[in-house]
Amino acid sequence: MEHILVVIDMQNDFIDGSLGTKEAQEIVDGAAEKIRGFKGSIYGTLDTHTEDYLNTQEGKSLPVPHCILGEEGWALHSDIMDAISDTEAEVMDFCRKDTFGSIELCELLKQRYEGKEVEIEFLGLCTDICVISNVLMVKAALPEAKLIVHAGLCAGVTPESHENALNALKMCQVDIET
Repeated sequence: MEHILVVIDMQNDFIDGSLGTKEAQEIVDGAAEKIRGFKGSIYGTLDTHTEDYLNTQEGKSLPVPHCILGEEGWALHSDIMDAISDTEAEVMDFCRKDTFGSIELCELLKQRYEGKEVEIEFLGLCTDICVISNVLMVKAALPEAKLIVHAGLCAGVTPESHENALNALKMCQVDIET
C-alpha cells in the first residue's frame, strides 16, 4: 500500500499572519511532528495570490490580502519547513494554487496512484475552505483511495466551521481521526 501525506496551506498568513487564528497556531507543533515522523510520500499545497488579489472573485468576497507570492505570509511556517527538512519521507511536490482546491495536486495524485492501493492523509488549513475542497477533489480523482483527515492537525476559520467541515467530510466517506 502507498502512504501519502498532504499538507494543506501551512503558510504564515494562515497561522500568525493576516488570516491567522489561535486554533491555527495551536496545530503547528502537532503538524510538524506528524510530518517529521511520516513514512511515505509528502505532497502539499500553497495558497498563492498576486498583487491584484483584491480584484479577484475571492478578493471581493474576502478583502484581506494574503499569501501574496514572494511575501513572508506566502511562505510555509518555519516549523513546518524544519519538519520537512528533518523528515525521512520522500517529499514530492508542493503545488501552488490560486483558489481553494488544487487541480494540479489531483492530477499528480491520479497520474501516480490510480489503480494502486493508497492511503492519503491530510492536515492543514483551513478545514472549512481549502482542506475540505482538496480532500473532496482527491476523492473524486481517486474514489477508491482511503482518505483520512487528522482533525486535530487542522483548524478552520472558526471552531464551529471546522466541525461542520469534518461532519461534511464524514458524510462523503472520509475517515476523521482526532
